[in-house]
Amino acid sequence: NISSLRSDLKKLANSEKSKVLQRFFKTGKGEYGEGDVFLGITVPESRKIAIKYHSISLEDIKFLLESKIHEERLIALLILVHRYNINLKERKSIFDFYLDNTKYINNWDLVDLSADKIVGRFLYDFGKDYPLYQILLKKLAESSNIWERRIAIISTFHYIKTNKFDETINLRKSTSADPLSIEFLGDALKITSFDEAGNKFTAYVGEEYYLGAGESVDVDIDGETKTITLTD
Repeated sequence: NISSLRSDLKKLANSEKSKVLQRFFKTGKGEYGEGDVFLGITVPESRKIAIKYHSISLEDIKFLLESKIHEERLIALLILVHRYNINLKERKSIFDFYLDNTKYINNWDLVDLSADKIVGRFLYDFGKDYPLYQILLKKLAESSNIWERRIAIISTFHYIKTNKFDETINLRKSTSADPLSIEFLGDALKITSFDEAGNKFTAYVGEEYYLGAGESVDVDIDGETKTITLTD
């Protein structure tokens, strides 16, 4: 139950990690994660909790998803992903539940760890059976909510994994100014914010780098210096 789950989280909480995560996920005033609260629990630890409590009700999952605590929202989503994987009959209800609660899926890791595994996978497997869902990604991509736009583009990763790129290409223009993740030299490079007026990205490769179009930065990766250049 929820009280037992929260007791387990309390035991795992780490105040030092919490401080780091609060900064990394931009929780300060005016930042994209303003007001988000972290306990300092790692994703692998959160996955273990999610598997342990995967059989809780959708009502309890919704309760966690509405929490101000980031890890509780993450665990709610990881439970949904786990349930989606193991229960074919529940997939449509999980898909619908996910889309009904997007306002709580409100940071890039929450989206990245769930959207392609639920929304992308469902649309890929069953979209043809539900004609209205064919336009869903486009509607999400045009949303005024930055995280719904991210859900749209990350959902297409499931298509990419099967060598189908049309959905991603079609959505690129409407989401190109949003936080994105790309692979650079084998490492994850996070584009965590975009200043449209100054045409500047905030990128993350082990630490944050601020680049304008045409600017470069030298990044140390595994003891070797690599140069990243941001092009238009």
